[in-house]
Amino acid sequence: MLNELRVLMLKGLTEYEDGHRLQLETVDAVKSGHVPDTLILLEHPPVITLGKSADVQGVLAPPEMLKQQGVDVHRIERGGQATYHCPGQLVGYPIMDLHRHKLGAARYVHLIEEVLIQICARFDVPARRIEGLTGVFTQAGAKIGALGIRISKGVSYHGFALNISPDLSGYNMIVPCGLTDTPMAKVADFVSPAPPMALAKSVAASVFADVFGMRAAFP
Repeated sequence: MLNELRVLMLKGLTEYEDGHRLQLETVDAVKSGHVPDTLILLEHPPVITLGKSADVQGVLAPPEMLKQQGVDVHRIERGGQATYHCPGQLVGYPIMDLHRHKLGAARYVHLIEEVLIQICARFDVPARRIEGLTGVFTQAGAKIGALGIRISKGVSYHGFALNISPDLSGYNMIVPCGLTDTPMAKVADFVSPAPPMALAKSVAASVFADVFGMRAAFP
């Protein structure tokens, strides 16, 4: 029997603090065996996150501009540099017991990238890896999907962000993932009209379950 993947699709916009709190609660629940592996799918309002060792210089916008636009900055536990989240971007937080799946960090990251590539393919957007870089890119080399993870006692959290139809101008406030000369892209650059976020979440749940050999369940 396939392992169960509990999928939580949050509606509307989820404040970053609320999403982070839900992740930590779910990590504890997965560790204790109270819930199965869980994939949280959501959208955030505009927010910048910095990995635990990220250079603060990765935030280009001055504090007064961020305050004026209502954009908070959070330093969090994941690896990686500055990342921007906003409406129109699909964010996925897989909370996975990697020991049970016999997955190391490198293989897990590779599989998350495969999930993003296959989601893009479902919308007829060719996407690929670039050797030496983390994330997923268009054939022209623009970055369309990012990821950053944290593993605590074998359980993963944080995860991926895939640009469906966001306003990409917000990326001007940061050096995205530390890449100074890489343009950003979104599914809506290739597909018109852009797929609704509800459909993107449904596709993401299906693809994630397939890639990891699991059965999606929707409580």
